Amino acid sequence: MKTLVSRLSVVAVLLFLSLNVNAQDFQGQAIYQTKTTLDMSSWGGGQMSDQQKKMIAERMKSMLEKTYVLNFNRSESTYKEEEKLEAPGSGGSRWGGMMSSFTGGPQYKNIKENVILQEQEFFGKAFLVKDSLPALEWKLGSETKQIGQYTCFKATTTKKVDEMDFMSMRRKKPKKDEEKKEGEETADTTASKSDDPFDEVEVPKFVIVTAWYTPQIPVSAGPADYHGLPGLILEVQSDRTVMLCTKIVMNPQEKEAIDKPEKGDIVTREEYNKIMKDKIQEMREMYGGRNRGRRN
Repeated sequence: MKTLVSRLSVVAVLLFLSLNVNAQDFQGQAIYQTKTTLDMSSWGGGQMSDQQKKMIAERMKSMLEKTYVLNFNRSESTYKEEEKLEAPGSGGSRWGGMMSSFTGGPQYKNIKENVILQEQEFFGKAFLVKDSLPALEWKLGSETKQIGQYTCFKATTTKKVDEMDFMSMRRKKPKKDEEKKEGEETADTTASKSDDPFDEVEVPKFVIVTAWYTPQIPVSAGPADYHGLPGLILEVQSDRTVMLCTKIVMNPQEKEAIDKPEKGDIVTREEYNKIMKDKIQEMREMYGGRNRGRRN
């Protein structure tokens, strides 16, 4: 009983603190630091040296560790990577340009219209991916923690993973590590190895997501495509990715426009994924054919 009374008191205080926010037509800005970890030890099949793995990890660092800016009001938000100058001599422009084809561009969410738009460039062609907001069934918990000056509550959900989500891709476990059925021989996976690198990776169908939101900022917004909680989401832990809010500015003097993006051919996420798959297959056949010719 005391625990229930205590929690109700905390909620009452937070709602009181949020009255100033509710009393005006406001806009806010939140900065998020994101980081995705990869297990480099599972890549290379034992053929890559530690130096090679270290070099690849360093090249991918700029893509796995980023800063994003979320501008939001009561029903709309934009989420995009913070603009920064590339270090001279980094040589990452070509690598970054290629890998940006597998990661999202500026994003727009509208809670009232239940729509999400994302600019995407794939091998020089601009697309505008348009879909309904993902339906996230949050389970609200009683656990709290402090993030900066904000008291946050815990919420969890199970989220379906996009099949072309590069950040969730991982190397498939060799069949010899899988449990062998009774009376069945273990297949030798070294006998016939595919030339397609995507045959060696997989994406989990679902991941458990943990979010921390604050009722002190009563908007149903958050980083990336996360939304639907009774307060701004300040932290997300999803698979191997962590998104942490490091700064919030309410009603900034210079407000950023929260506009719908319009650049690119409009496609659904399913249509866009098919375009990616077809292009990858085309490149595989083109370069695979050249390699086979050299071997012969």
